[in-house]
Amino acid sequence: MTAGVVLAGGCSSRMGAVKASLEWHGSTFLRHVTDVVGRAVGGPVIVVRAPGQALPALGSQVIVCDDAEQGRGPLHGLATGLAVAEREGASLAFACATDLPLLHSAFVDAVLRGFTAAAAGDDCATPDAAIPRIRGFRQPLAAGYRTSLTPHLFALLEAGRSRLSDLLDSVDVHLLDEATLLADARLFAADPDLVSVFNVNTPEQYRAACARRLPEVVVEKSILVGTELVASERRCVRASTLGAAAEQSGVELDGQIVVAVNGSCFPAEAQSPLQSGDVVMLLTASRPVSA
Repeated sequence: MTAGVVLAGGCSSRMGAVKASLEWHGSTFLRHVTDVVGRAVGGPVIVVRAPGQALPALGSQVIVCDDAEQGRGPLHGLATGLAVAEREGASLAFACATDLPLLHSAFVDAVLRGFTAAAAGDDCATPDAAIPRIRGFRQPLAAGYRTSLTPHLFALLEAGRSRLSDLLDSVDVHLLDEATLLADARLFAADPDLVSVFNVNTPEQYRAACARRLPEVVVEKSILVGTELVASERRCVRASTLGAAAEQSGVELDGQIVVAVNGSCFPAEAQSPLQSGDVVMLLTASRPVSA
């Protein structure tokens, strides 16, 4: 089983505001990122926060845990999250920070499948970490890790080695370069520029991210009478959330709506994130009008 780990406890000093709660097209950074990661992993998404940190509303698949030692940096938060993921039964986890609003689930999936590709190589061994290297830089906070690394991480911290580079230099790392990542057809179609790793640290970067075009999705609106579809409408819209797509399609998200995205059941919640290439079905049930 795979899980997600999202680090939400950073001080956000350059932003001047808590990044986890920043507004993102009708949602928040943290809700958006956790839901995107959740679409790609089979297990839970663990949010690691600072002790007592207030968080925005999150989806039901999210487990919140406190980083017991605030101020020790992302390596301690990563160790905390991986420990919870392992207790939940996950052997692999995708770990990232909360400041990746352009993250696509296809990127998460491609990174996690990097473990399988590495194990299929000459030595047939599963690496400890699958780390993207994009534009010449390793991306340890948009990467995959074996959850069994937890004791090693805490040992590094105990020895005073608290940088993410200390971890990468001490374990078996499988690097995923741009060509390797973009060989994945779904990722190439969804994120050819690999903006999934664009992290937002300053107000200027936040404004630039918000100004990007919203994802283009297809919305199919159907009415079910008994067991028969009697009406259907299909249109393309630009929307970052299910709520925005439903509103543009003239549909109210209520208890009568069944939602599917790309053929799978999907939470009928306004803040549920949509991504480029999604096909959204909004299904309402109706009874025939009697004569």
